[in-house]
Amino acid sequence: MNTMQITATPSRILGLYDQPFWDYLKQTGQMYLQCCSDCGARRYPPGPACPTCLSSRYEWKPVSGEGKILSWVTFHKQYLPQYPAPYNVIAVCLDEGQTIISNLTTNPEPGDKLIGRRVRLVVTAMDDGVALPRFEFADA
Repeated sequence: MNTMQITATPSRILGLYDQPFWDYLKQTGQMYLQCCSDCGARRYPPGPACPTCLSSRYEWKPVSGEGKILSWVTFHKQYLPQYPAPYNVIAVCLDEGQTIISNLTTNPEPGDKLIGRRVRLVVTAMDDGVALPRFEFADA
């Protein structure tokens, strides 16, 4: 019997307002976030109303994709076959103010000082066609 292993991205659980985020990422290679049409506040995660002015009017606008690391962790146990250990997870505060959870393109070394370090978006195309937002050091 001939078997073939296919690398697949773990299924994402999308909310009612999430799909445009992923579509823009794949189509443009840029991160787009909801932006209130009335007060201009950007929001992530996306939702039905602006938390600042409660308007339900919004549009999707690109963000810089740059920010700084707020927190990070290296997982030494494998939980999913698509993410062999060790792998990292970072919390990035985008320059526009929103926080996104993602990964660095490289694994940091023990003792690396990452909090506050500048990063920029890198869109990673997975084998199954999914585009994922990842980050690399801005000074790389």
